[in-house]
Amino acid sequence: MRKVEVCAYNEAWLIMFKEEENKLANIFEDELVALHHIGSTAVRGLQAKPIIDIMPVVRDIEKVDNYNQAMIEIGYEPRGENGIPKRRYFQKGGDNRTHHVHIFQVGSEDITRHLAFREYLSTFPQVKKEYGELKQSLAQQFPYEIAAYIEGKDGFVKEMEQRALKWYQK
Repeated sequence: MRKVEVCAYNEAWLIMFKEEENKLANIFEDELVALHHIGSTAVRGLQAKPIIDIMPVVRDIEKVDNYNQAMIEIGYEPRGENGIPKRRYFQKGGDNRTHHVHIFQVGSEDITRHLAFREYLSTFPQVKKEYGELKQSLAQQFPYEIAAYIEGKDGFVKEMEQRALKWYQK
């Protein structure tokens, strides 16, 4: 059973991202347009589950499935769209996850949504603090219920995403 763990920000998360960034760039090569560190581990000072979220941006999402074997070889489990249309999702580490890879095609609104949220939290310390405290509280309340943890922060995340998008697109 997977434990919901939220920790203090760790400088090693940036190093972990950089290591994976190089591996992913070598796999996707010419298909790759950009590679972003997203999610809470990308926000300096934010408490987070110690799982590195990476968002490669590719030219053609349909071609990503051709790279599944290469992703398996570096430890990832391909999960297809995994609930988000036109995304390819991979996870690494089984029940002790270390990385999530969310691949979108150039032009996807999901790219802007993820980048806006990351930048908004990085720019507004009070929002970052509230979000960190909420996640810490939910992790304590639901230590073995990831669905309840996710549901508990859903309203806050959706509201902050909307604010972030308005702010980011100015």
